[in-house]
Amino acid sequence: MTQDLAAYAAERGIKYFMISFTDLFGGQRAKLVPAQAIADMQENGAGFAGFATWLDMTPAHPDMLAMPDRSSVIQLPWKPEVAWVAANLVMQGEDVAQAPRNVLRKLIGEAAEIGLHVKTGVEAEFFLLTPDGEAISDEKDTAAKPCYDQQAVMRRYDVVREICDYMLDLGWGPYQTDHEDANGQFEMNWDFDDVLQTADKHSFFKFMVKSVAEAHGFRATFMPKPVKGLTGNGCHVHVSVWDAPGEAATTNAFAGAGEGQTGEVGLSESGKHFLGGIMRHASAMVAITNPTVNSYKRINAPRTISGATWAPNTVTWTGNNRTHMVRVPGPGRFELRLPDGAANPYLLQAVIIAAGLDGLRQKADPGIRRDIDMYAEGHKVRGAPKLPLNMLDALRAYDRDKSLKSAMGGAFSAAFLKLKHREWNDFVSHFSRWEKDHTLDI
Repeated sequence: MTQDLAAYAAERGIKYFMISFTDLFGGQRAKLVPAQAIADMQENGAGFAGFATWLDMTPAHPDMLAMPDRSSVIQLPWKPEVAWVAANLVMQGEDVAQAPRNVLRKLIGEAAEIGLHVKTGVEAEFFLLTPDGEAISDEKDTAAKPCYDQQAVMRRYDVVREICDYMLDLGWGPYQTDHEDANGQFEMNWDFDDVLQTADKHSFFKFMVKSVAEAHGFRATFMPKPVKGLTGNGCHVHVSVWDAPGEAATTNAFAGAGEGQTGEVGLSESGKHFLGGIMRHASAMVAITNPTVNSYKRINAPRTISGATWAPNTVTWTGNNRTHMVRVPGPGRFELRLPDGAANPYLLQAVIIAAGLDGLRQKADPGIRRDIDMYAEGHKVRGAPKLPLNMLDALRAYDRDKSLKSAMGGAFSAAFLKLKHREWNDFVSHFSRWEKDHTLDI
C-alpha cells in the first residue's frame, strides 16, 4: 500500500523516520528525519555520501539521494514514535545501478515482463551471545544435540516472545520459533511474500532482532560461523513463482505435472528450468549467498558437535532431504539451503531471480536427483561440482560467469568484485596466531 508519509506520521504519532538503505556489504545505513521534514524527503530524498558506505564511490561523487519507498514503511514496535522506511538510491536523477535494492527491483521487473512473480520465504538463523560476542549468552545451554531444546528456548522466552509479538503486530504471520542445532542459536519463521517485501522484512528483521537482544543485555549475530565446532547460521530460502503479485496470485507456475525426476517431486517444467538455472550458476552465486571469509567455515565445515553441519558443500539437489544444496520439500517450491546469515537481503533474492530466469531462457536441466545422505555418502558422488573452498575462489567463479554477471548488472558486478577483492586482500594481509604457532620454529 502506498502511503503519504506525513499523513502516516500524523495518524500514528510518528516523530521520526529512519530512511534506510543497505550497502554492498549488507551494512544498514540510515538517517533519522523529523516527521516535520518528511514531506520534503519523500519528494526529494535524503542525501548521503556514497563513499562513506560500502559502495564503489569516491569523495568526488555528487550526493546520493535515498528516496523512501512509502509502501515499505514500518512503525518500530519497540519504539512507536519512530518509523523505518526502505529507500531506493538515486544519483543525478538516475537509479544507482550498484545499489542492492535497485538490483533486485530491476530483476523483479524483468521477471514481470514475462508474467512471472517470485515469492520467497527466508529462515534467518541467529545466535544470542554475551555483549562482547565472546560466549553463548546462556551458560546452561550445553547439550550436544540442543536442537528444539524446550528448556533452552524457554530460558530465552522473553527475547523471542517479544520479537514474535512484534511480527504478529506487523501482520507478518510468524508461525514458529525454535532453538536451532547449535547452542545459543535460534530460528524464527514468518509467512512467505513477494520477493521485494521478503527482502525488506528480512532487512528489518535483522535490525529488530539486534535491537531487542541489546535491550535484554545480549548480542544477536547472524555471522555464518560465530562459534567453532557448532552449526553455523544459515539463511535458507524457499522459492516459488506465481502468475501475479500479492493476493492477486492464483497459479503457482512451479506446481504441476512435470516430466522426469523433477515432476516426481512436484515441480513443473518451468520449475525444473528455474531450478536448472540455480544449479548451473551455483558456484558463482556463492559469492553473493555466502559473501564473507567466515562463510566458508560453514559450507565447508568438518562435522560439528551435534553430528551434522546442515550446510552443503556440493552442487546437488534432492527431494525432501536436508543434506543437499537444494531440497524440494513439496510440490510447487524448492528450498535453497546454500545462503548464510551474512547474505545481503536484497542481493540474495536478486541472484536467485537472475540465475532462475537464465535457467528458464536456456531451458536448463538441473541434472539428476540424488536421494542419498550427502553427509554419509557424498564422497561417492561423481560429476557434481564442489562449492568454492574460500571467498577468493567464489569471487573468481562469479567473475567467470559472464551471463550471471550480466544479469545482475555490469555496474553492480564491477563494484561488488572490486570491493570484495579488496576485502579479501585485507584478510590475507592479516597475521594470525596460527601462523606463529605453526611456523615460528621452522
